[in-house]
Amino acid sequence: MRRAILEGMNEVQGPTPAGTSRPYRSLPEALRAHRIDPVNHAFITEIVEAAGVTSLIDRGRYIEAIRREGAALHIGRTYTNGFTEDEVVTVGSTRLRLQPSEGRAPYFYVTHPSEFAPQAPVKAKRSTTPRTPAAPRTPAAPKPVERDYGVCDVCFMVKTPAGGCGCD
Repeated sequence: MRRAILEGMNEVQGPTPAGTSRPYRSLPEALRAHRIDPVNHAFITEIVEAAGVTSLIDRGRYIEAIRREGAALHIGRTYTNGFTEDEVVTVGSTRLRLQPSEGRAPYFYVTHPSEFAPQAPVKAKRSTTPRTPAAPRTPAAPKPVERDYGVCDVCFMVKTPAGGCGCD
């Protein structure tokens, strides 16, 4: 297993579940790579600056933000996780409500603002009313019945309805 030691850090970082762990050069690069909603970029930037993050690493499902002091933050699409219970996280002039992490106890997380925005209604692709045909269908005309008029004993050709053949 390949391990990378971060510059200026004593913490050893293992690879992601996919086997890679690449550092990001900047927070905007990391946010774009993880397709995090642009509505959340300023919010996450304030958190990262206030937390004293020194480096950002791709961990597959989340961005790991290594801090000078304290546990690393995990920045996902809808949350940032890794705060302690006594930390005060303020964005703008708003103190954020920390919620206990179920998957990463004893840490706490905050939800990104895009999760609180009202969702746009999804437009139906097709009408739910049943279709009615434009005109009533008429049944197809039945195929004509083929009749057997016999075969000529001399030339072996099929006889016509009048009883003639090719040798007449």
